[in-house]
Amino acid sequence: MKRRDFLSVSSSAALGLGLAPGTAAARGLPNRRSRALRILILGGTGFIGPHQVRYALERGHTVTLFNRGRTNPHLFPGVEKLVGDRDGDLDALRGREWDAVLDNSGFEPLIVRDSAQLLSGSVGQYLFVSTQSVYAERSIIDQDESGAVGRPGIPEDQWEGYGPLKALCEREVQRALPGGSTIVRPPVIVGPGDASDRFTYWVDRVHRGGEVLAPGAPADPTQFIDVRDLTQWMVRCLENGVTGVYNATGPRAPLSTAEMLYGIRAVTTSDVRFTWVDADFLAAHGVRPFSHMPLWQPPVGRTAGFFRMNAERAQAEGLSYRPLAETAADTLAWWLTEPQERRTGLRAGVSNEREREVLRAWHARSPT
Repeated sequence: MKRRDFLSVSSSAALGLGLAPGTAAARGLPNRRSRALRILILGGTGFIGPHQVRYALERGHTVTLFNRGRTNPHLFPGVEKLVGDRDGDLDALRGREWDAVLDNSGFEPLIVRDSAQLLSGSVGQYLFVSTQSVYAERSIIDQDESGAVGRPGIPEDQWEGYGPLKALCEREVQRALPGGSTIVRPPVIVGPGDASDRFTYWVDRVHRGGEVLAPGAPADPTQFIDVRDLTQWMVRCLENGVTGVYNATGPRAPLSTAEMLYGIRAVTTSDVRFTWVDADFLAAHGVRPFSHMPLWQPPVGRTAGFFRMNAERAQAEGLSYRPLAETAADTLAWWLTEPQERRTGLRAGVSNEREREVLRAWHARSPT
């Protein structure tokens, strides 16, 4: 059975049972916890937040959002919304209690310290969304949660950049709620609603068809996680009182770049031809890994472990994954509903013109 046919049959089977594909029940997950939780979400209206809210409500929990009220304020009219600013205006949180908090919006250690300390006596569990960029060394293959973070050998007050600052944020949460913190370190988060366009670039490019510039070698590894798999697992971590530090990457089995691209192609009807261009040639022509070629890094040297992180600990605590075909199909369906201006302004990948230039140079190269 072809992958596209398998996805169609699987979806039809779920619908035949009255289940929407991808819901907890359709995927064999428990419907809800016996006791409803009061969950505070710091943020909640960006990319991952809405998925958290919908799933938490589906599971029977009560949700409160705390944010500045500027991003998508129209979302969730029936949910309690507290207006404030993590940078100096936390008054709306004072004197309140929740069972747990989901912190999606912490990037500055001092700001995270303020919210974590304020909520330390008001919540039973604090789940902080961090990043795999916290790790100091990305050459290690199968890196688990014990790896060094930040910038070892440099005083912490001199740490800067996204990853090291996130590492300091983690520490503030752990200090404020010893034994009650959950640190989640995801890779690139993908799926419907993603504003970074890193996975969406490939979905869009394959859908448009023709000759596609594919980076490196077909067997080069890649990793990412569907936003719904990540957010649903985080809500279940709150339900089950799961604490500790977790690499929340996917999929469960190693995935190559070729498998990702052909998996995306399986959900389109486009005529696509992949031309694999090696890493040295791309570098010589100014095509950068990750930004120009999303979800790819040369699997050697300093980036050997970039897309080969260990997620066994999270999987043991129930992290599960939907099929790649479902992620690709849903991302494409969402993407095609976006305004034309948005779809012509991808925030990742190379332009059409640049892609054609590099492909022409690749085909014209000397046989030696």
